[in-house]
Amino acid sequence: MTCEELRGCFELHVMGALSEPERSEAEQHLRRNCPYCTREMSRALETNAMMFASVPEVLPPARLRKRIMASVGAQPSRGWLTWVPWATSLAAAAGVVLLVTNVQTARQDEQRALARAGQMESRVAQMEAAVRMMTEPETTQVTFGKGPQGRVLVNPKRGVLFLASNLPPAPAGKIYELWIIPKGGAPKPSGLFQSDANGNAMHMVAGPVDVAATGAFAVSVEPEAGSPAPTTTPIIVAPLAD
Repeated sequence: MTCEELRGCFELHVMGALSEPERSEAEQHLRRNCPYCTREMSRALETNAMMFASVPEVLPPARLRKRIMASVGAQPSRGWLTWVPWATSLAAAAGVVLLVTNVQTARQDEQRALARAGQMESRVAQMEAAVRMMTEPETTQVTFGKGPQGRVLVNPKRGVLFLASNLPPAPAGKIYELWIIPKGGAPKPSGLFQSDANGNAMHMVAGPVDVAATGAFAVSVEPEAGSPAPTTTPIIVAPLAD
């Protein structure tokens, strides 16, 4: 197989999902230190690392269990048996106040944890959709590489996946906006996104795409609410080859 025929196979190879004979062909090219395939392998590794590093770790607050257990007396102090009888009523009253406060705090912690878990679930679902898009033969990709680097993957049924690195977070009060530019038409707003502290970004536009009628993709810096048309010169332009 030629290097061009192996293009797009290395993302699957990184994930261990590339089947034969493409797997053996890709490994032979890499063992020969083929410059093209080595570069594609490097990009696949960066893409894979970026996608999975972007999923936030969600751990239940350690203090949540402690507060709940403490509120019901499941973790008594060593001096529990030395309390004198006259302190019982005062302790009971204080315990009620503490219990109410702990329950309220525990509920707030639980709500925050659920919110973070929901965000992670949404992110994982987005990544699963991205992986499916990468594996389908109908998917077309275009790369860009001056300053911010990355690629745009287009699938006529699933949509558009934008991946970038070396893209600093947008300034305060600003955000990045993706544009799908039809051939001979005006740019169409296609969603807002922000890069992380490491300069990585992933943005997916779900839904059918008329690939034949699409000329290019672009990214510009816009106000936080977004814009119906670009208000600044795009910092990324990725033409879609015919």
